[in-house]
Amino acid sequence: MTTVGNEVTIAGVPWPLYKVAALVVGLIAALVVGVVTMNAAPAVLGGTAAGTLTWIVLGTVTRLRH
Repeated sequence: MTTVGNEVTIAGVPWPLYKVAALVVGLIAALVVGVVTMNAAPAVLGGTAAGTLTWIVLGTVTRLRH
């Protein structure tokens, strides 16, 4: 994994940094909600919501800066 500017190369594929951050936030949120509730449904929904919101907000901010 290498980082160049605002992109991270994973397995030879360049990913915008905000997408990687959104995936990490979603995973962390899913793990936290899963541990707290001990139930998969809220964990998946919470992780998905957090990841999607992060993706949209950071993507919009990135586009507005350029």
